[in-house]
Amino acid sequence: MHALSIAEAQEIDTSVVPDIHAYLAGLRTKGPIARSKMGFIVALRHQHLDLITRDITRQIETEGKLIQGIISGPIFDFIKSSMVFSNGDVHLRRRAPVSRTFAFKLMDAMRPKAAALAAELVEARIGLGPIDFVNEIAAQVPARIIADILGIPRGDLPVFMQWFADTAEALGFINLDRRDEIEKSLVAFNDYVAALLADRRASPREDFLSQYVEATVQDGELSKDEIRTQIVGLILAGSDTTRGSLCMTLAHLLQHVDQWRAFCADPDGLKRAAVDEGLRFDPVIMGIPRIVVRDFDLDGYRIPAGTLLTISVPSALRDPSVYTDPDHFDIFRKDHPRWHPIFGAGAHRCVGEALARVEMEEILATIARLAPGTRLVGAFPRLAPGPIRQVDRMEVEFLGG
Repeated sequence: MHALSIAEAQEIDTSVVPDIHAYLAGLRTKGPIARSKMGFIVALRHQHLDLITRDITRQIETEGKLIQGIISGPIFDFIKSSMVFSNGDVHLRRRAPVSRTFAFKLMDAMRPKAAALAAELVEARIGLGPIDFVNEIAAQVPARIIADILGIPRGDLPVFMQWFADTAEALGFINLDRRDEIEKSLVAFNDYVAALLADRRASPREDFLSQYVEATVQDGELSKDEIRTQIVGLILAGSDTTRGSLCMTLAHLLQHVDQWRAFCADPDGLKRAAVDEGLRFDPVIMGIPRIVVRDFDLDGYRIPAGTLLTISVPSALRDPSVYTDPDHFDIFRKDHPRWHPIFGAGAHRCVGEALARVEMEEILATIARLAPGTRLVGAFPRLAPGPIRQVDRMEVEFLGG
């Protein structure tokens, strides 16, 4: 049978839809793929996640920036030097020092710190009325933990968090009107991290950053720009995604009263399951972009080499062929794959997975223990469109049992 041309695929535009999940569900009933206005082919089914590990695609590199006319400057240099946006041997040598020092065992040891930080922030706000959960809790714990891991003084956190907010946009398609502001923050962020690295080279400590510097010296294969870029990228990826994922998971738990009560009765027993379901139900990662390296057929469509392809994460994680009643939030769900798709797969699986889980699980468990009467205040939070979807606002009131 002759394969269909990608020109025959349905068009997609998620920037203006009120309910992205209903919209994607409708697209899935009409076909396996869609075409975006940016020129990407969007794969819609859970089975398409296998494309990440097959040799017919590769990780996107600088192509996303070239499409926007960004061919030089701080944003382009950052993407060009990043392990996230590289392939093959280049990716392996950039990732190796981070993987060795940012290991699961080391990150799991951060649980007491995450729980203590969460307790400090929550206890101080119990009974004080509505709070800005996004900025007072969800943004603070990841930022403080990464600051402690890197040895950043707490007093530097306010400006550091502003750099997070600005330069995280560099990871995806950017608003070109904000390019100058993003690049200004990225330059300042680079300079700050470079100074931290120089300090550890001169005076090593018993911390992650010193171990990372030692690992890069032993390997001797990375330039100073590459060494710095991996740390900047690690900070950005971990802070931005954890904040939004935590907000949406708590919001859905509070909306489902019976599940919230069950969680409060056994927070340690259910915290992993609650995080798994929160990450599935409303993922902040919009897509996993790839470049097609050779022609292949995808569910009846001919996909030529050179095609920009992205796997829709929100669509894949609501695929009814994998998840029973996928539009129902259920922390007791038994059909999660062994490895959560939100963190990717293969050589590019998220190196910060362990830390993200630690932070989300311990913050949610702490809220359940200290403030089981917690309630949402005002409108349910929404995730705005974008490569990494940001929570618009979320207010809660912490109340004891």
